[in-house]
Amino acid sequence: MPRAPFIVIEGLDRSGKTTQTSLLRSRLEQSGHHVALLKFPDRTTPIGTLIDSYLRSQSDLDDHAIHLLFSANRWELASRIESNLKSNTIVLCDRYAFSGIAFSAAKGPPPLGYEWCRAPDVGLPCPDVTLFLDITPEKARERGGYGEERYEKEEMQRRVREVFRRLGEETGGGGGSGGTTTRWEVIDAGRDQETVSMEIWRRVENLVANGLEEDVDRLWKDRS
Repeated sequence: MPRAPFIVIEGLDRSGKTTQTSLLRSRLEQSGHHVALLKFPDRTTPIGTLIDSYLRSQSDLDDHAIHLLFSANRWELASRIESNLKSNTIVLCDRYAFSGIAFSAAKGPPPLGYEWCRAPDVGLPCPDVTLFLDITPEKARERGGYGEERYEKEEMQRRVREVFRRLGEETGGGGGSGGTTTRWEVIDAGRDQETVSMEIWRRVENLVANGLEEDVDRLWKDRS
């Protein structure tokens, strides 16, 4: 039996990730698919509550410590991801390891650099497709609620966008990022909600219809 696909939606803050993830989940379920929806950070776990307090600026943590907590939060759910995929349940994820790397690496120079930020996530289940919702920080600022959390500052978002661009170049298509084979799809999220939703569906329709024969891959597996 083919297994279900692992789909990740990434993007800058206020790019519409949560809305589009919800819309895609509804469409998948209406098409008869079983779907497990995950959102990182998962603020309901013991580690997630610490992250939530930090993101709301209610507590302060060393940059290295908070990055490792974000990664640990993903590892908490790694076995659940694989179990769902093997039981033919699509895993749909709002943010994943790529966000963890992008936001931490955008903070400043080494030792909290790109390679250091990537290391804790080596070996996590690899998405079959990553849909990156691209939007300029200026456009995101026009949307409601912008600036409510720690990282929602325009200069920070510009740096994050650059790291995402690097991740896309290194992981998209496989072969250039340590064997990672996720498909990396860039989608213009500055357009209206319905147009973005239709494009997302076009990018995943064949994948969800046919399933996959191969086992779940690992992120940056040759670096483990």
